[in-house]
Amino acid sequence: MSFQINQSSCDMPLSQRGVETTKISYRSLCMRAAAGFTLAMSISFIGIDKSYAAEHVIEMTAEDIADDGFGNKLLAYKMLSHKVDGLDVTDRYSPNATIPGPIIELTEGDKVKLTLFNTISGDYPVKGISQQVSVHVHGVHYRILSDGTLKVINRIQDEGAGEGPENTFVSYEYEWDVAPGTAGTWAYHDHNYENHNGAEHKGLFGAIIVNPAANPKPHNAFKYSKEYVLYLGDDAFWGVEIDSATKKQTKHGVNPTLNAPKNTDVRFHLIALGTDLHQFTLNGYKWLDPGTPKLINQAAIGPLEKHVFYVRAKNSTQYMDNNFSNKLLGMKGNFIVD
Repeated sequence: MSFQINQSSCDMPLSQRGVETTKISYRSLCMRAAAGFTLAMSISFIGIDKSYAAEHVIEMTAEDIADDGFGNKLLAYKMLSHKVDGLDVTDRYSPNATIPGPIIELTEGDKVKLTLFNTISGDYPVKGISQQVSVHVHGVHYRILSDGTLKVINRIQDEGAGEGPENTFVSYEYEWDVAPGTAGTWAYHDHNYENHNGAEHKGLFGAIIVNPAANPKPHNAFKYSKEYVLYLGDDAFWGVEIDSATKKQTKHGVNPTLNAPKNTDVRFHLIALGTDLHQFTLNGYKWLDPGTPKLINQAAIGPLEKHVFYVRAKNSTQYMDNNFSNKLLGMKGNFIVD
């Protein structure tokens, strides 16, 4: 991209006296300003150092799993394969379909190619118009064909695996650009099964954690012994525990018991799911409200909102939702420090 100087404005004298000397001085000022602007713009386009950007090649499937206890079968994502620059890291995930789905860790600058399959059994009761499943991700960048929605939303085609209202695919590939500025914890979920709202409420949801890039080396300045991703549903927490040393993901399920080594830093990733308002509490702990210097002991979280924080693990306690109705429903779990 080139930037041109407006000659007429830069050549204008500042006064009628001393035209030539003023003209040269003002022109020089304009040239320096333009050079500085060009340099700033060039730096902004450099973005993340390419030497630290990784290519992720991922294969996942969606399948039906156990009954929820009320006669309804749940659906879940399962990781089939995950390679980072050719290195296979699939063993960090559960070999089974899980709720929440696989937590995918990325870094700003990365590129992702994710292929989704549909292995939901043919006898699974479909109450809507679509038997197609998709992955619709928040936070990172992508083109419209990777939106993971039905044609009724994106106006191009049904973007998922399986039989949709207008398009059918055996598998579907999504491409994500983990661009600068996308650091954070973001949800992904189905948007196509049964109808344009998808089957998030049946278990098809997961998360990505995008770490910020740091120069001159990738982000590794601050280590957490454990990471916990907790989805706050309308009647339960759905969670997973991640060991930062091995990247192993365990403790999937409802109101999981979370473990932490004593006197280590651990990080919580909270994502609200459903329609309720929540009051998350980790009894006996305070933490910095993100983006502020304020210490808090409770976080209000509404639909589609998220809250990420860390604490130093000192004592065992419980995490819970202090929203009155959800508290009555038993939305709580144990946090064990040992």
